[in-house]
Amino acid sequence: MSGPKKTSPWSWIPTLYVAEGLPYALAMSVSVVLYKNLGVSNAAIAFYTSWLGLPWVIKPLWSPLVDILKTRRQWIWVMQFFLGVLLAGVALTIPAPHFFQWTMVFFWLLAFNSATHDIAADGFYMLATTEREQSFFSGVRSTFYRVATILAQGEFVSLAGQIHSRTGNYAFAWTMIFALAAGIFLCLGLYHFFILPKPESDRPKKFSSADNFPAEFSRTFASFFEKPKIITLLLFLLLYRLGEAQLVKMVQPFLLDPRAAGGLGLTDDQLGLVYGKFGIGALMLGGLLGGFLVSRSGLKFWLWPMLLAIHLPDAVFIWLAQAQPENLFAIGAGVAVEQFGYGFGFTAFMLYMIRIARGPHATAHYALCTGFMALGMMLPGMWSGWLQEQLGYKLFFVWVILATIPSFLVAAKIPLEPEFGRKSSDD
Repeated sequence: MSGPKKTSPWSWIPTLYVAEGLPYALAMSVSVVLYKNLGVSNAAIAFYTSWLGLPWVIKPLWSPLVDILKTRRQWIWVMQFFLGVLLAGVALTIPAPHFFQWTMVFFWLLAFNSATHDIAADGFYMLATTEREQSFFSGVRSTFYRVATILAQGEFVSLAGQIHSRTGNYAFAWTMIFALAAGIFLCLGLYHFFILPKPESDRPKKFSSADNFPAEFSRTFASFFEKPKIITLLLFLLLYRLGEAQLVKMVQPFLLDPRAAGGLGLTDDQLGLVYGKFGIGALMLGGLLGGFLVSRSGLKFWLWPMLLAIHLPDAVFIWLAQAQPENLFAIGAGVAVEQFGYGFGFTAFMLYMIRIARGPHATAHYALCTGFMALGMMLPGMWSGWLQEQLGYKLFFVWVILATIPSFLVAAKIPLEPEFGRKSSDD
């Protein structure tokens, strides 16, 4: 007698990682545009929205709770419902008195809930897929995460601008945008409540007494730092994206800044076209191709090509800064090359984090990996704006390329089995 039919990963992995990417983009990027439109000073915007990234850095501190309490599946759909409610809270408080304080409260709660959702989603992905599926779908999940980011920064911002042009009211426009986002998350929570598979391994850990909880909590963290070559692994997590962490903060200012200031002088609509049309197709192609190739030949075979792919296309911006082309197709082609390289190369990073996290505490250990990844993005990003002002765009993009060198040095030292990520003939 055959067992129950397995739920196809295609039915839930794309939507799960859209749900993971959207709140981060809304809190970290779209909130900046929201507050700018509503007249908040640049100093206040930079200071307070930067702090919203903290939950993604420190989320490993409570990641063992997701391992210990309830199933990852339950955490996912419950957090998605909460995210819908919190986005509705943002929408309702935008037109209210003291909107800045109230919306920041909801954004803070949103950030903590989103970070918790990330822990559960990444842990569930590892439990509900085989190692071979993980290698193939690592490109899919990174692609749909980035698709969510681009849609939030592009389509949501563009739609807000269109509503404002018709009504003349930014508060109303952004209320509609966040109400739409709230509805999307309530639908995602309902969808995942029914569609997510129920793997046998997705179950909370059991304790004989409440006194065991602190001990298990401590052991979970300690076991991560007892992994072989942990210093090399941590350096890999922190340095793999050192160049990109600085590039990503300055790309949009570079494209929008006037030519006299060294930028390309694009309008918001042109920026949306470059990223929403040119960039997103190249990104999806790179991510899907990366996952497919690793599943064929293993991560060890593709690690160095992927390192080159994520870093070398950054040199496109050296050319853009030097030539300052006016042809939108040329600019879009340059962005497409960089986005393809990112999608292809980031596949290796996500898959290697899975390799690091393997073991009895995979959910918590993967959260630790992503926490170090977030730290590796946050700290270089904090100084990138100041550095660009000191160097100018031309020299800054040269520096970005030089900043990729440490990732190659560390990658040469990491342990990696030849068969890891390879799809076998049995699969």
